[in-house]
Amino acid sequence: AETGQKAGWNPQLASKNNLSVQGTTPTATETSVLVQGGSLRTWSYRSPLVEQVQVVLSTEGRPLDADIELWHGPDNTPCKMRVYVENGQLRPFSAVIDTPRGPNTVAIRNIGQIEFPFAADVYANDVEDPSEECIASSATIQGGALRTYPFDTMVDSVEVLLKTDGRPLNARIELLQGPNNNKQVIELYTEDGFDRPFFCILETPGSGNVVRIVNTAPVEFPMTAAVVPHSINEEMGMGGDGGVVLGGDLAW
Repeated sequence: AETGQKAGWNPQLASKNNLSVQGTTPTATETSVLVQGGSLRTWSYRSPLVEQVQVVLSTEGRPLDADIELWHGPDNTPCKMRVYVENGQLRPFSAVIDTPRGPNTVAIRNIGQIEFPFAADVYANDVEDPSEECIASSATIQGGALRTYPFDTMVDSVEVLLKTDGRPLNARIELLQGPNNNKQVIELYTEDGFDRPFFCILETPGSGNVVRIVNTAPVEFPMTAAVVPHSINEEMGMGGDGGVVLGGDLAW
C-alpha cells in the first residue's frame, strides 16, 4: 500500500486497533498519518488480493469531520461516506470498506478547519469482521424508514452491519446520547450493498446511547441492518459509575 506523508504523532492521537479489549486507549501506530484541515491523503492497493481495508480516524479530543471515498478506476466512486464525530479521542471512527477487484484507492479528506487535524490509518491486515450474532440478527429497513437501537451502560462499543440484495445502499447512521444530541454521524452511499456491504464499530461510552439507522433511499430500495454489542464493560454492571440518568420513576 502507498500511503501519504508519515508524521510524528502523539500516542493520544493515534488509532485504536483492538476495540474488543477493555480499558485500552488509542496507541500510536507506525502507519498513522496526520491529515491537516482541508487536505487529502490517499492509500492505493494495486493487488486484487486485497478485498477489504479498515479505516480508523481519531483526534486529540477535538471534533472530526471527514469525507471518505473509494476510487475504483477513473471517475468511478463505488463507495463514499461523510463522517462527523464530536470527540475523536473518546469515539474514534472505525469502518471496514470492501475493495473487490483491484486496483483500488481509499481517499480521505479532512473537511474541517485547519485547527482540527486528525490521525488516519488504513490497513488491509487483521481487518475486523462482523460477529455471528451480528450476521444472524439482520432486519429489513424499508426505504425512507428508520430504526433505533438503545444500549445499556455496560455496552462499550457496538457493531453495525448494513447491506442490500444488490441494489444501491443509501443510509445515515447516528449515535445519540440524549435527545437529538448527535455524538457521531455517518452518511453512507454504496453502489451495490451486496458486493460492498458496510461494517463499522461505534464506541458507546457512558449511558443513554442510542444508535439510529435511517434508510435515506426511496421505498424501492430496502436494506438490511444489524446492530449488536461488540464489547461489554463488566464493571459497569457491578456498581460502576455509568453516568447520570434522569428519571422520575426510580425509588431513592
